[in-house]
Amino acid sequence: MSFDIKQDGKFKFIEEGEGEPLMLLHGLFGALSNFSALIHHFKKTNLVVVPMLPLLDLDLLHTSVGGLQKYVHKFIEQRKYDGIHLMGNSLGGHVALVHILKHPEKIRSLILTGSSGLFENGMGDTYPKRGDKEYIRKKTQLTFYDPAMATDELVDEVFEITNNRLKVIKIIALAKSAIRNNLGDELTQITQPCCLIWGNNDTITPPFVAKEFQRLIPNSELHFIDQCGHAPMMEVPGEFNQILEGFLSRIKMPAATV
Repeated sequence: MSFDIKQDGKFKFIEEGEGEPLMLLHGLFGALSNFSALIHHFKKTNLVVVPMLPLLDLDLLHTSVGGLQKYVHKFIEQRKYDGIHLMGNSLGGHVALVHILKHPEKIRSLILTGSSGLFENGMGDTYPKRGDKEYIRKKTQLTFYDPAMATDELVDEVFEITNNRLKVIKIIALAKSAIRNNLGDELTQITQPCCLIWGNNDTITPPFVAKEFQRLIPNSELHFIDQCGHAPMMEVPGEFNQILEGFLSRIKMPAATV
């Protein structure tokens, strides 16, 4: 399933449907394809927006969670979005958290799935010598409950990135930035409704991380999905979309009057 990639100045993005903006931020090894089922489902009710995050295109000084957040902020300003339902997976969730803490005014709700920001197991502390595709395959499989989700195409994408020295340096810079940028002391400041959707078999941001997010974010609800890893919107899109649809419907409902 392919979508038209639009361009506005330096920003490249997908924009499908109409309604309240639902903005999706992908993770470190994520791609627009991660959200195909979600875009297709929600474009019937929302303006679904997926910016292409410049994970490997920023200069090394700005290759950080903070640098990505500034990019997202400029993108929102450029496109004049408001009342945004902001969703992030993995590193994208971390960027979403930093953004809502710095610029809460245009964010209507927050959706996190397998988010970093408190704790995560990355690709590992060391990278193999370039050319070790089997290592990359095994690491990619760890993202999912079902290793078959790590298709040859997906493994090739990750392998191509990790086979480029400069890209590896930037990936390590982003991973270290995510570890340093722990948000535990700030999450209580988030006032928007927050939906946490987590794989029960996530080994990168395990279930205890989701429970800690729920404990720290005041107005949050937590949903676990069984037999599901770090990318629920890819691995179990039907169940993921159903949970997200329920959350968006509930926060649209007017408050009950006494």
